[in-house]
Amino acid sequence: MNKNLVVAIDGYSSCGKSTLAKALARKLHFIYIDTGAMYRAVTLYFLRNRVDLTSEVMVKEALKNIHLNFHFQNYQSHILLNDEDVSDEIRQMEVSQQVSEVSAIKAVRTEMVSQQQRMGKSKNIVMDGRDIGTTVFPDAQVKIFMTADPKIRAERRFKELAAKGENITLEEVFENIAHRDYLDTTRKESPLTRAHDAIILDNTELTEEEQLSFALEKITPFLRDKI
Repeated sequence: MNKNLVVAIDGYSSCGKSTLAKALARKLHFIYIDTGAMYRAVTLYFLRNRVDLTSEVMVKEALKNIHLNFHFQNYQSHILLNDEDVSDEIRQMEVSQQVSEVSAIKAVRTEMVSQQQRMGKSKNIVMDGRDIGTTVFPDAQVKIFMTADPKIRAERRFKELAAKGENITLEEVFENIAHRDYLDTTRKESPLTRAHDAIILDNTELTEEEQLSFALEKITPFLRDKI
């Protein structure tokens, strides 16, 4: 059992996992680890360097040249890919369309899980992703599995992309989310699934404040002697 308090948040894409995780980290003064950003950064590197995802040799060689770090400022995390801040670029649609396929590759998951586990050894953390409560930290004291109506998720993601100037339609976003759901839940390596002891949080009709309150209520009993 990890001596530090680990809050593991898993769930489908565009469910607001990062929004909740950041809010919890800010409220509890924990470190926030955005595992989705890590896989997106790897995807960005693969796209930039035209890595053939079907070539195990190319993938493993590329991973040797990928160095990821997080820079934290006011509890906001910025991911650095080989010392370059790519926090905005990794959210572009091109990366979104490839990240599920990249994250399904065994070599990629093995490397990322290893890095994530190291991050949780020395500090109280909030970590969100697809397999945090099942693979990365199966002994996490608090596990939350997030879900929401697919149409609501698509609308939220569409608004986010539109605000950044992305030229994309709501239908395209909906199809991308459906495709990612399929890949995430059917992949061979660490598929998206709810841990047996995870608390379900359906935020289809919840505000950000309401979902934060829900999560804090579940975490509070574990806070004694941890902070």
